[in-house]
Amino acid sequence: MHLPEEVRQAILADAIKLTKSVGYRNAGTAKQKTEADLAGNEFLINLIDSPGHVDFSLEVTAALRVTNGALVVVDCVEVVCVQTENVLRQALTERIKPVVIINKVDRALLELQVDKESLYQSFQRTVESVNVIVSIYHEAALGTVAFGSGLHGWAFTLRQFAIRYAKKFGVDKEKMMAKLWGDNFFNPKTKKWSTKNIDADGHQLEHAFNSFVLDPIFKIFDAIMNFEKDAIGPMLDKLDVKLAQDERDLEGKALLKVVMRKFLPAGDSMLEMIVINLPSPATAQRYHGPLVLYVSKMVATSNKGWFYAFGCVFSGTVCSSPKIRIQGPNYLPGKKDNLFIKSIQRTVLMMGRYIEPIEDCPAGNIVGLVGIDQFLLKSGTLTTSETAHNMKVMRFSVSPIVQVAVEVKNAADLPKLVEGLKRLSKSDPCVQAWINESGEHIVAGAEDHAGVPLKISDPVVPYRETVKAESSIVALSKSQNKHNRLYMKAMPLDDGLSKAIEDGKVNPRDNFKARARVHADDFGWDVTNAQKIWCFGPDTTGSAVLERNQGFLCCCLPVGNQGRCLC
Repeated sequence: MHLPEEVRQAILADAIKLTKSVGYRNAGTAKQKTEADLAGNEFLINLIDSPGHVDFSLEVTAALRVTNGALVVVDCVEVVCVQTENVLRQALTERIKPVVIINKVDRALLELQVDKESLYQSFQRTVESVNVIVSIYHEAALGTVAFGSGLHGWAFTLRQFAIRYAKKFGVDKEKMMAKLWGDNFFNPKTKKWSTKNIDADGHQLEHAFNSFVLDPIFKIFDAIMNFEKDAIGPMLDKLDVKLAQDERDLEGKALLKVVMRKFLPAGDSMLEMIVINLPSPATAQRYHGPLVLYVSKMVATSNKGWFYAFGCVFSGTVCSSPKIRIQGPNYLPGKKDNLFIKSIQRTVLMMGRYIEPIEDCPAGNIVGLVGIDQFLLKSGTLTTSETAHNMKVMRFSVSPIVQVAVEVKNAADLPKLVEGLKRLSKSDPCVQAWINESGEHIVAGAEDHAGVPLKISDPVVPYRETVKAESSIVALSKSQNKHNRLYMKAMPLDDGLSKAIEDGKVNPRDNFKARARVHADDFGWDVTNAQKIWCFGPDTTGSAVLERNQGFLCCCLPVGNQGRCLC
């Protein structure tokens, strides 16, 4: 089934980042999900477009939490940039499987005028850069990499070309795919394959990718952009590309876009790569249980002050009317703080600009909820189980650094300011708004969000303390009955260890003996001391370590750019 037009446009419109959740009726491996499956099934694909700018990294995190796979778009001209690396690492942190699209191939052909070998080497370097980051072997021959132009609306995978040539030459499709990438060369004289780029006569051979994949694309570009009308017709007949009557009068880039979209439609390539390579809800949410839904962000509605709670159903079925448990991010099992038992007013399906009311939504789907926005600030867990714990709080890669103090010009507008700051906090995962000790409203935003004229102070950068050397004084704390004493001192933690903790290589949930051995072998710790680690902080996963060593030893260090003491 072809993608619906609105989904196809969503794929083609943005050349920065696209994150996708895939609905697939049959679970299985990539090898089991063949194009035969594609021909006979319908697929529901939820796409969440996340901005690529570093200021919107939190939107990427919120999207990754509710998806099953990520489609990471890499610029073939600018290759893998810092923000692309950050997005890939965020996807891995959320245990999301990524696939890669190398985009803007049209720029390489039209603007840079690169030859086939240079373009192939550029593709190979890009794939290798991604593999280094994610530590997963992405291979174009495995179908986990696509190439194309989002602006012009065309894309391809090696599987598509392998199918074409398998039918033409009567060879096995999988074997043909393997030959189309890497150091494989085809000798047109002997009709044989070789792993060497020079034949017996000393003539240079082209990479198979250049001969079988790039060659027809280059010929189309050359013929159309050089206005070779006599060559265009026969070429399109060979490629089985049919043009409408009005399309035959086009020239230059306009004709090139039409031909390439018909020859290599991006929608078909994306659908194939998503369905075959990314996990479906049948795989990602295969465990049955009570309702568990995670709200990753709040989306403003057309009604002023109202928000949709946007999230993913991980188990069970969500519907309106029955009461459910709404657990805020600070909820603790057995406590009543941050817990609300309320009913959902409506469940809606969010389709771009349009909202479609639905009766219920089963596991594996993305949904919008109406009527619970007053009980959640930014995110939270919804469940029908009285013993359910919260889902892990999202960990953002950036945080607000610059703060401003705001006050209303007209004192009568103060209630509106407070309400506006609440809406601002809900609408942006990164925004923080609070009242400091002097009674000032501190916020990272603008007066447009509050809806009233504001007086804004000069920006202030908050400072954080950290530990540079071992403390010379041992701190002492006594219990109220004077029977218990705690001695504590602080010392810096090795940068390598703090990085390992932040990346998840050293985990508080690891076996303490195995973790102690890692501390000793990789970071020079004493094994006995390493076994006495009590906890990591803050929030059990941070890179501060509390260790018992003839008392208590708290190790503090700068985290990210905040440089704050985390003990």
